[in-house]
Amino acid sequence: MNGKSFCFKFFYQKILLTGILILGCLLPIEGLDLPTKSIEDDSSLRLTLRSSWFTEAPDRVLNMKPFMHTLPGGGQIQVRAEPAKDEFMVVLARERNGSYPGWAQGSWILTRRRDNGNASRIRVFLRSDPYTYIQFRPVASDRCMMDIVLYDAYVVRSLPVPYSIDLLFVIPLEEALTTIGSKFPRAYFDPDPGMYRDLRTFISLVRKRLPELAFQDDGAIDEQGQYVYINTLKTQEGSLGLNCSGFAKWVVDGLLRPFTGERLSIPPLKQAFGSRGSSFTEIYEPLRDPFFGLDWTRNLASTARKYLLTAPFGDLAEIEVQKRPFSWIILRTKEGTSIRSYPEFLLNAGFGFEGIQPLLYTLAIEEPGNIYLASINNEVGPSPRMRQHFHVAVLVPYFNEHGTFQIAVFESAAETSFNNFKNRYPGHFVNLVRISVDPLFDP
Repeated sequence: MNGKSFCFKFFYQKILLTGILILGCLLPIEGLDLPTKSIEDDSSLRLTLRSSWFTEAPDRVLNMKPFMHTLPGGGQIQVRAEPAKDEFMVVLARERNGSYPGWAQGSWILTRRRDNGNASRIRVFLRSDPYTYIQFRPVASDRCMMDIVLYDAYVVRSLPVPYSIDLLFVIPLEEALTTIGSKFPRAYFDPDPGMYRDLRTFISLVRKRLPELAFQDDGAIDEQGQYVYINTLKTQEGSLGLNCSGFAKWVVDGLLRPFTGERLSIPPLKQAFGSRGSSFTEIYEPLRDPFFGLDWTRNLASTARKYLLTAPFGDLAEIEVQKRPFSWIILRTKEGTSIRSYPEFLLNAGFGFEGIQPLLYTLAIEEPGNIYLASINNEVGPSPRMRQHFHVAVLVPYFNEHGTFQIAVFESAAETSFNNFKNRYPGHFVNLVRISVDPLFDP
């Protein structure tokens, strides 16, 4: 098998993009968010605003001056109106680091139509994160629908709620969430930063070692610690380095060596893993090696899980991410914004790249302590077109010590930003396999 052609020319030089994407946070955040049940209630303030800001004529509301309100517990709220093209918003913005961005934890926003003043939705931010929120939409005089959106993915969409929009103007938010009960996935808004300490240590250790590495097409380190070419296993000459696949092996070696004292052998990592391909693709494997990245990442994850946990955890069903908790996503393009269905897991391909961000967020909540090896793939030519797994990356979704969600991306002997990674592969698929992380790391 050949690992040479599975990293873009983009990686023939050391990747210039460095730094870390702070995902979902536009300003530095000091201090932790509270558990959602501890967010100070502002329903008494909303009750005083109902007959003016919430139901008054649009032009009058838009001419009202912002004002400050102090909650009994000391929390500060700025009340203001913000115009839009066909709508306007009444914003009850909580204070965050001396400012009032409108998405700080506990902020409450009513959107109204400009033509008749009717309420379109109520949006509430349960975390200090502009991309995670709940919202209520009126559908009848006595009921609403509830949505829960995480990074443009609907983990709950159009859940019936037995409250009118007028009642939601004034009742405590926690009362509404309690009524919804188990259908409200509270865990997505209550991460414990302490559970990601090992991941933060792992990221720090990888970053410290990156200056030792360079990119080399088809490059990897074998079980003897020698730089070799994946395809031929011959020793590298001249400039030594790793490609995307070799770098993923370097990461896994770093996790296993503290326990085994050894690095992994390369040939077993190139072997077919699981049922993939067909009689049609079989004849093209010697020439195009379409499943290289898939087999490589599966073998790495399986081996790591067997060593770090137990043998059954190395099975395909255990290592591969095959479920997603959302089936609708918001797509934002130059033509506008739309809501689209998000397909289920596609065997030997994974998930569409457009949903990778919310998928990693939900995985970070549901599986704290895991990293993910990603095999990027798509149907490509030359004729005949077939699915090709052509690039490998290491993804680490986690929450920092302040409770801010972040994704570290390591690929081809460098760290890149998640924005760069996400925008590089529109229309592609990504297959994810999981590895549990121990704070020890020594490649």
